[in-house]
Amino acid sequence: MKKTLFVAALAAVLAMVGVRAQQPAREQPSATEDAVAAGGNFPLAAKGGQDSNAKNLAPAGAVNQGPFDMKKWKYGTAWSAPADSKIWNPVKLKMMAGEKVTGGTLFASSDASTYCAFANAGYDFIWTEMQHDAHNWKEVANMWRACPHAKAVPGVRVAYTDEREEQHALDAGALVLVVPTVDTVEEATAARDWAYFPPLGKRSNGGGQAFDPAVWGGVPGGYRQTINDNLVLILMIETLEGLKNAEAIAKIPGVTAVFAASGDLGNFSGFRQGQPDYERAINIVHDAALKAGVRLCGPLAWRDRPDFTCFQAGTEMAAITRGAAAELGNLKDTQGKPEVGPYALK
Repeated sequence: MKKTLFVAALAAVLAMVGVRAQQPAREQPSATEDAVAAGGNFPLAAKGGQDSNAKNLAPAGAVNQGPFDMKKWKYGTAWSAPADSKIWNPVKLKMMAGEKVTGGTLFASSDASTYCAFANAGYDFIWTEMQHDAHNWKEVANMWRACPHAKAVPGVRVAYTDEREEQHALDAGALVLVVPTVDTVEEATAARDWAYFPPLGKRSNGGGQAFDPAVWGGVPGGYRQTINDNLVLILMIETLEGLKNAEAIAKIPGVTAVFAASGDLGNFSGFRQGQPDYERAINIVHDAALKAGVRLCGPLAWRDRPDFTCFQAGTEMAAITRGAAAELGNLKDTQGKPEVGPYALK
């Protein structure tokens, strides 16, 4: 009986150790968490029930002395990337080198195995479509988590410039962020602000699976410290107002590339590709990218168009069709034709 109890106890201990070993590494505790762990000792905290006058007086040793002034605030180094940090996002590396990058468009599927197959098919990033499809963020996060280090990094086109949209995307692990229909400098600045952590932007440090060691939490230098240098931000110019402001939009710090929207520039201009007015619109975006020193994106059909180095390729459905055609060759669409039933010749 004693032997049986001992074996059961030993099994329970081993199970607990196994569970703990499977848990993801915890982020470094904050100063507040350290204080709580030390028994609630807060040496710099305001005295209970007393006005500390912190808005006018800084603690000894503080970098920012004198009255609090948001405009003069000197940002600290707590989240600075290590001095020897290297870029770990392969898409950012290629874009910095001026090489061509391509994103395959995941349009309809929410199945993780389909996403992973698509992400390992040869693209540089996956353009998960959130503007024109009905994906939800839980589905997208689950797909990305299924194969976070696939050949193609996770990317997304959000629905519009919005704090919630962008932070859902980034907290889920997006390394390429495409923002559509950017018309003004103010909108472009907001898109940049929600994409980047301070001091460049205003992204909230709320966690998410991007911080998980199984996703980006284990990158050299730390995710929070290095993501600003690794994120690819692409702003789409799609309207006449966007064309008017294209040069100023492209020059906003943090913008990696501008995208000349082939479909909507036709939609908003009333002209088709090849017509002079349409080509003028595309060339306005082209010139804005060159003047700002950022990359220029467009559809994959423009891969040989001068100065375009960033492309949106077709959908997963189109890729399946092309793949089947290449595999089947002259056996494609040679199905039998019965004389009766739904497959009968008509």
